[in-house]
Amino acid sequence: MAVNLLPPEPLSLHPVAGVELGVAMAGVRKQNRTDLLVMRLAPGGSVAGVFTRNRFCAAPVVLAREHLAAGRGVRALVVNTGNANAGTGDDGLRRARLVCQALAEALGCEREQVLPFSTGVIMEPLPAERIVAALPAALADLGASNWAQAAAAIMTTDTVPKARSAQVPLAAGTVTITGIAKGAGMIHPDMATMLGFLCCDAALPQPVLQALLAEVADESFNCITVDGDTSTNDALVLAATGACGVRVAHVSDPDYARLRNALREVAIWLAQAIVRDGEGATKFVTVQVEAGRSREECRRVAYAIAHSPLVKTAFFASDPNLGRILAAIGYAGIADLDTAAVELYIDDVPVAAGGGRHPDYREEQGIAAMRKDEFAVRVVLNRGAAAARLWTCDLSFDYVKINAEYRT
Repeated sequence: MAVNLLPPEPLSLHPVAGVELGVAMAGVRKQNRTDLLVMRLAPGGSVAGVFTRNRFCAAPVVLAREHLAAGRGVRALVVNTGNANAGTGDDGLRRARLVCQALAEALGCEREQVLPFSTGVIMEPLPAERIVAALPAALADLGASNWAQAAAAIMTTDTVPKARSAQVPLAAGTVTITGIAKGAGMIHPDMATMLGFLCCDAALPQPVLQALLAEVADESFNCITVDGDTSTNDALVLAATGACGVRVAHVSDPDYARLRNALREVAIWLAQAIVRDGEGATKFVTVQVEAGRSREECRRVAYAIAHSPLVKTAFFASDPNLGRILAAIGYAGIADLDTAAVELYIDDVPVAAGGGRHPDYREEQGIAAMRKDEFAVRVVLNRGAAAARLWTCDLSFDYVKINAEYRT
């Protein structure tokens, strides 16, 4: 059960001019479930992407990078669930190319104008023939309002589809933004996390769009962790169709900041939704680290807390085991950390100071704070002015059960 996360209301998801979505049942891993998404983009737009840094990156990641670099203009995205097509060597590349070629022929474009994405079980051959056979059904289903269906089609162990929309007024007109994401386990940022697809109807040159996506990803999808595992298939794509007639030509344009802020809000919501739907999650936890010497230093401390299985199981038990949190801060890699200067809070409850338990802290206060399904862990390093914030979840019995049974 996701933490305070409901399925999207389809009518709340705005169509993005220049984007059509269609879904189908390909039987990639399981019969009678929607597991294929095709996203068709109108010609003339621009597309940017960020991808996993896992060295065993999946075949679709390799091809998506290559096709983006070719610069021929992306006309379609194709996404399958149930099979990651990772750890499959040259054969995996061949199968992914077959899917791209089939979709390109159906749309009348070049293979390099199709970006492939896969998610699911690793080291199993991609059933490309099933995907190719289902493409006509996905194309027949193409529609501008199919965002909710698209969000459901890309799910794996997710329990709730994840989709979000916004509209932002700019100087030349209103821009529409809609995005979907999937992810529940194997979530740890490294350029991007999970699969995410954002679209807007503004016009941006590709280099400007790439810079915009990097900024947005750094403050959203690169600020979450469920279990500390970086997937082989992580990808985040941003498409700008230009169909609304609003152009943002450079990063110094005043409208760039407004568009960035709106995109960031959508991306943060989607990123938090992934944590709320973390495999077996019962708690949504914000980890805030303040007064550090650099943002990177603060992020190291935050990740040490958010990745610790001991800390995360304490979250699950509503057990304010302060020693686990202090230990994580201590091994985060700050060699000259003055532990006596560090302050630790759970929500607004001061729990540690001066190198030990806060003199006013009472155990029942910590238990009450951690029993909530949403709370914050705040660390004040008192050595500078930098800060960083991450979002994570607890580690429950169900996480082990879900992953033990993933392939059965």
